[in-house]
Amino acid sequence: MSAKELPRGEVQGEKPQRPKHSKPAKPTRDWRSPLHAYFEAHRTGLRDSLWRMARQPIGSFLTCLVMGIALALPMGVSLLLSNVERLGGSWQRAAQISVFLDLNIQEEQGKQLQEQITALPDVVNVRWIGRDEALQELQQQAGLGEALKELPENPLPSVISVTPREIDKGRLDMLRSQLAELPGVQQVQLDMQWVERLTAILKLGERFVFGLTVILIVALLLVIGNTIRLAIENRRTEIEVIKLVGGTDGYVRRPFLYMGALYGVGAGVAAWGLLAFGLDWLNEAVIDLAGLYGSDFALAGVSFDEGMQLLIGAILLGYIGAWLAVARHLRELAPR
Repeated sequence: MSAKELPRGEVQGEKPQRPKHSKPAKPTRDWRSPLHAYFEAHRTGLRDSLWRMARQPIGSFLTCLVMGIALALPMGVSLLLSNVERLGGSWQRAAQISVFLDLNIQEEQGKQLQEQITALPDVVNVRWIGRDEALQELQQQAGLGEALKELPENPLPSVISVTPREIDKGRLDMLRSQLAELPGVQQVQLDMQWVERLTAILKLGERFVFGLTVILIVALLLVIGNTIRLAIENRRTEIEVIKLVGGTDGYVRRPFLYMGALYGVGAGVAAWGLLAFGLDWLNEAVIDLAGLYGSDFALAGVSFDEGMQLLIGAILLGYIGAWLAVARHLRELAPR
């Protein structure tokens, strides 16, 4: 073929030139597509779980109620203990340190000593009891008013009543030693038996709450696991078909995880309501009893932060219980 016969734009011995715009375009991928598919899958799983729970309203309500009762028990005991600790003022009075001063200590010197004790870091409150006031209290409490009036002079010393900041045996021993070294102090008295009893009661309560919480958490996981297992058994054929056509374990697992979380929401709301109602009902009797002792003590209810912690914990327990149940039974649903 001669040069004249070559196609236009080609010369003999030279490579044909391609048009400038003949490069193939690279396929562009929209990053929003997988994100949209991700959210759509979760929306579908959540909607499917809500629909299946709504089809069995009584069963779903009873499951949430059982879980709520199991959650409310340890939380209620913990709240009662925290309310009991609010009565620490009376318990601290049982652990008060009585500092007896010398008989020759004047009131001005005693007041200075009181200010010095108030400045100690382990002291929360200090009360000055003069000799005359101490004698009056003894006459009222002991019922020996007439006999004490016959005494030629007041035999009682001035007393400084010290309320410790913390009820701890080691710190109280250190505080008692510091008070005994102060000038003008004759004797320091502390009833350690009350402190040991109080510490033992608090430790017993904490252990009881911890053990009850562990037992009921296990019971909650069993309840939610059994509920999810029944839901899986009801959809066994559907799940096998989904896995047969290539459905992933995550796709199969997602609705059940949402179901467990929704049961947790219902249980948390039920537990919150039961605690609020129960404490309010019990508070009436507590107020009446406290009024008989001249106190205005009342039970503190469930705060918003405590309620949210309870709700979040219930959701996590429902999610974890559903995850364990699905992980256990999903291996059995492989397509045959």
